[in-house]
Amino acid sequence: MGYDIMIWDNNEDIRVIECANDRRVIQRQLNACREERRPYVFITNTMNIKPLRRLLVPVSMLEEETYKAEISTYIARKTGAHIILLQANDYGSKARQNVNRIVTHIEHINERILNPTAESDTGDASKEHLISYEIAQARKDSFSLIREASERQRDFQHDLLILTASRDYGLDDILFGPPERKAIQHAIVPVMLVNPREDLFSLCD
Repeated sequence: MGYDIMIWDNNEDIRVIECANDRRVIQRQLNACREERRPYVFITNTMNIKPLRRLLVPVSMLEEETYKAEISTYIARKTGAHIILLQANDYGSKARQNVNRIVTHIEHINERILNPTAESDTGDASKEHLISYEIAQARKDSFSLIREASERQRDFQHDLLILTASRDYGLDDILFGPPERKAIQHAIVPVMLVNPREDLFSLCD
């Protein structure tokens, strides 16, 4: 595919789904990807495809949010894209802890790029970018975080939205659609999803 997001040496790393911006079509594709081990990107016919310069990564209180650290840092060090960690505005500390874990992962990657060793698995460090990032405080809590990310697309000026797919569909999700489907429907940029079950997550490097 000719999209700028497909810059990886191995195109098997991710799955790209092109579809019409129709809730039934999107939901069928989401259902088909429930067991997908790779991250997968939705591109609808209404989206604006641009080079990756800014990645928006909402981070809620759910433990599986930290799985997005692998894919977001992978993209960032290959493209030089800036990561925006959108921290849920929760009363508790779990969202903040998840953000801290992702930041620790970013700093570890940067340390390996700056000081490569024989044991380093980053490949040719000279071809990789140091990862720049920022932490943005969301206005909403974890339950409304995806909706806020969708509504504030022009605020953050991001080129890719990275979400964790719903672990299970509740009654509201079945009747009205899961939050990731609504995000895809309203997105003006591609949306990448990572399945939340660790045994299903895979990323070549």
